[in-house]
Amino acid sequence: MGVIQEVGRGPVGLDTVVFVYFIQEHPQYLPLIEPLFAAIDAGTVEGVTSSLTFLETLVVPYRVGNVPLGERYEALLTGSRGIRMLDLDRPLLRAAAQLRASLRVRTPDAIQLAAALAARCSAYLTNDRELPPVPGLKILQLQDYLPTA
Repeated sequence: MGVIQEVGRGPVGLDTVVFVYFIQEHPQYLPLIEPLFAAIDAGTVEGVTSSLTFLETLVVPYRVGNVPLGERYEALLTGSRGIRMLDLDRPLLRAAAQLRASLRVRTPDAIQLAAALAARCSAYLTNDRELPPVPGLKILQLQDYLPTA
C-alpha cells in the first residue's frame, strides 16, 4: 500500500522533513510524496503542519544565504491551497507539553504531533524513527514505503 492510500481522506499531519523532501526534490522520497502534494493541491486531502515547520524550513536557507529557497518554502507553507499551518498558541503548546510529558518526545515532535491531533488528522507523515505510538494518530514512516531492492 502506498502513502496516499494509507493517508486516506485525511487530513494528514506533515512533519517538516516532508516539506524539505518535496522542495529539494529528494530522489528517494519525492516519488512517494509527489502524489500526496498533488492530492493536497487538488483539494482531495488536507495537509496540516504547525508553524514550527515554517521556522525549521527557513533555517538552512538563511544560514547559507539562499533567499530563493527560503521564499519557496514560505510560498509552499503560506500560499498553497490545501495546506493548513496551525499557529503555536497556548492551547497547542499545552497539548504539546502533555504529549512531551506522557510520551517523552522531544519538544519539536510534541508540537508537530499536537498540531496533527488538534486538526483531527488521521495520520502523521514523518521519517522520524524515534516517535512512539500516539493514541488516535497513525504514524506513517516514509522510509517504510521505499521500494525494496
